[in-house]
Amino acid sequence: MMERTLMAVAAAAAIAAAAAAGVFSAFFALFAFIQPYVGTPGAAAIIAGCSALVVAAAGFAAARKAEGDRKPGPAPVADASLIDTIMTVVRDRPLLSAGAAVAAGVYALRNPQLAAAVIRAFMDKPPHGRN
Repeated sequence: MMERTLMAVAAAAAIAAAAAAGVFSAFFALFAFIQPYVGTPGAAAIIAGCSALVVAAAGFAAARKAEGDRKPGPAPVADASLIDTIMTVVRDRPLLSAGAAVAAGVYALRNPQLAAAVIRAFMDKPPHGRN
């Protein structure tokens, strides 16, 4: 149980790091593109404005998410298995699940021993004393 929780935290951290690296490299590329036209101080000001817009958009998205969806969703299932829950997430949020799959693949390539431990945790049968 603890190993699964740690894997979820590690996957979330990997996704956050990949997103941060992508945003940083995009802003660096934008800076390099506009610097010859407006100079270094102007390019820095434009990049600061763009980053403020990205943060504002993320803040508005988070605030809207905190309010909850306005459309009624499917009724929650009381006893859904892990596979059913994963399939629901994949069906409802395909971009999120694709990003998570890519991040998990990159993480598994960089740390094959931990990936093997996770696979073993899912594949091993529980002892006879458990349900």
